[in-house]
Amino acid sequence: MTVLTRPDPLLAAVALPRQRSTVLPSADATIPVGSSPLGVALAPDGERGYVTNRASNTISVIDTATNTATATIAAGGGPTLPAVSPDGTRAYVTLFDDGALGVIDTATNTVTATIAVGAGALGVAVSPDGARAYVTSQNANTLSVIDTATNTVTATVTTGPVPIGVAVSPDGTRAYVCNVGDSSVSVIDTATNTVTGSFTAGDVPVIIAFSPDGTRAYVCNAGGDSVSVIDTATNTVIATIGVGTMPRFVTVSPDGTAAYTADYVDNSVSVIDTATNTVTGTIPVGNGPTCIAVTPAGTRLYVTDNADNAVSVLALALVPSQGTTAGGTVVTIRGHDLAGATAVRFGDRLATILANTATSVTVRAPSGQGPVPVTVTTPDGTGAFGTFYYGPAPLLTGITTTMGPVTGGGTAVITGANLAGTTSVRFGSRVATIQSVTDTAVTVGVPGAPSSGPVSVTVITPVGNANGLTFTYLDTPTLTGVSPDTGPTSGGTDVTITGANLATAQGVTFDNTPAAFVVISDQTITAAAPPHPAGGIAITVSTLGGSSQSTYTYLDGPAI
Repeated sequence: MTVLTRPDPLLAAVALPRQRSTVLPSADATIPVGSSPLGVALAPDGERGYVTNRASNTISVIDTATNTATATIAAGGGPTLPAVSPDGTRAYVTLFDDGALGVIDTATNTVTATIAVGAGALGVAVSPDGARAYVTSQNANTLSVIDTATNTVTATVTTGPVPIGVAVSPDGTRAYVCNVGDSSVSVIDTATNTVTGSFTAGDVPVIIAFSPDGTRAYVCNAGGDSVSVIDTATNTVIATIGVGTMPRFVTVSPDGTAAYTADYVDNSVSVIDTATNTVTGTIPVGNGPTCIAVTPAGTRLYVTDNADNAVSVLALALVPSQGTTAGGTVVTIRGHDLAGATAVRFGDRLATILANTATSVTVRAPSGQGPVPVTVTTPDGTGAFGTFYYGPAPLLTGITTTMGPVTGGGTAVITGANLAGTTSVRFGSRVATIQSVTDTAVTVGVPGAPSSGPVSVTVITPVGNANGLTFTYLDTPTLTGVSPDTGPTSGGTDVTITGANLATAQGVTFDNTPAAFVVISDQTITAAAPPHPAGGIAITVSTLGGSSQSTYTYLDGPAI
């Protein structure tokens, strides 16, 4: 893991390249804002949004009824992440360059106070009663506790190294802080402002979000391309969900049925079903999605597109909005007054209702063809909820590379059918880098893995997922002995090389000169030493899992 110090602190937690998406954005609206937007937060009533524009040192105010920016507020140095008070009267913005927290009067859209905290102010959260604000300082390794009535710092808590995200539990008794420096999460008792424990979630945890009932916390792991699900009663990881590449932010829907991550490299949002802890779909957005806010009704997402200087607005009426012609896709329909739904139709066909609340209906889609309207019928009437698109299911037939080192690297071509529009490829829980896509082949860079062994290869398209292929990760070979370890310069010596993980040997060289070899077992290889001038040299054994070296010495023969 590499931690950087550079102008965009939230984007600097991991040094990884970012790619432009090959899928066109499908936002329902795009709102131009300031330069390099990072954070977005909505007022409790959902009528206004606040966007921090890192490069222009401004905050854009968004009217969510018209999806337009209605005001621009000048801020201090490096506005990074925002939060809004429970009563909606104040917005709080971390000012990374100033090491401070800005306080905004939302009635007048003016900065009314600037509170000094620690160097590199980054994450901010407000307690459920609005009495306190909590601010992480990345460069000071602290969490500042602020009395919002007096705008003063009342306590400073030492956290783990390089703290970024902070969240307060729904009951206000605990604050969790993500520490990038050691991939830990600090647990803080808000009554005493002391760290009571810590736990490890995943690689490079950046942002954390609680479920509405507080029983679960979701940690976004930027280095591991995953979300860790935490049982907050025991502070243990109960599930790890593979999402897109370099997820920067996670948020949970108001009803707790879904979580969403902004996948910075993939230019998409992953949709997580919290009941099954699986990704049910991805939604393409603009370039460099960084943060997400969900409306109180759970029907729209606002996503900052850092590279586009814009905010994408995504309607969540149907997630996902595409599926296979065979049916079976699990679809969540969101809206109002949905309790007691008696029928959901995709075109003229009935879907199977799996779950139902006042704000959502989860169904299993029937079979179908092409675009069809989706309607929900309740005792009070029938409403339309957009269009669902049917397409052929993706199919996998082969993969050119079936084994490789745990460190990853190299390319693999996955072949099949109906692969056009592939949004993600996973090797186990790790996301591969997509290099090219056609309808019959997807070329990817093989990701690393946490350990050796076989993993399933999954291709995700807007219509559905395909798997059935296996890739096996191999441990790096080790050499423990060479016998004999000397021989004449004329070569010809039969050398026995012993070690571990040697079964997939692809080559043996003596000082870069290829030697004939035979694999005896996973622990033994025999090789014929080639001719070489006198002196000590390196023997290198290269396998599909990597390479390792030992030494050998060439000796001059007797002479007159």
